[in-house]
Amino acid sequence: MANENNGVFSDLFNAVGAPIQNVADTIGDGFNAALSIGQSGVNLCGTIVTSTLNTTSQLLQSVATSITSLTTPKK
Repeated sequence: MANENNGVFSDLFNAVGAPIQNVADTIGDGFNAALSIGQSGVNLCGTIVTSTLNTTSQLLQSVATSITSLTTPKK
């Protein structure tokens, strides 16, 4: 008798547990995909900021060099 009950509960658990596990796996996969997209966005923003700062620095160096060149007395 105990074996029959165990089989019924085991069947019930398998019937209900598998779909629930599939939903949990799908949610986990979606969460991982969202994190991956977020990380890509952060990386992109970091690259844009770094490039902008480098360009600004080069521009300021060029302006400073031009001013120095213009204000230096010619011989």
